[in-house]
Amino acid sequence: MDRAEKRELVSELNGVFTKTSVVVVAHYSGLTVAQLEKLRTQIRGAGASVQVAKNRLAKIALDGTDVASIGALMKGPTLIAYSDDPVAAPKVCAAFAKEHDKLVILGGAMGATPLNADGVRALATLPSLDELRAKIVGLVNAPATKIAQLSTAPAAKLARVFGAYANQDAA
Repeated sequence: MDRAEKRELVSELNGVFTKTSVVVVAHYSGLTVAQLEKLRTQIRGAGASVQVAKNRLAKIALDGTDVASIGALMKGPTLIAYSDDPVAAPKVCAAFAKEHDKLVILGGAMGATPLNADGVRALATLPSLDELRAKIVGLVNAPATKIAQLSTAPAAKLARVFGAYANQDAA
């Protein structure tokens, strides 16, 4: 890798670190190529990205960003997972780490807040943005449904009373 490629990689990583909302750092030593490809596929499917970069170049790219606190985690064979959705990358990494003990989550950052490994796992348990939106729509929709049920309930009760009297007279 020559100097121009290194500069380009550093500027690309710097852009990633400034734009994304969450970054997860993990050791991947011992994972096979097939397992790494499976991780990449799962992360892409969740709308996140994963990248393996030289630690020295990643530390240079971290300077001046909100997530600069993860520079201390850049030791050994590390990969960086990141996403705009604050839950996507941690969720996939935590699930993959449960299946494959060779992937060790070291920590990460959410905005300017540094996260340890437990913080990343806790973030992974939160519902995604789409799930939260669905819950909000359900909560907004519920009162309208209740009102509709209440408006039809008296008529239904009245119809049952008339039906009971009609059956009583017939018997």
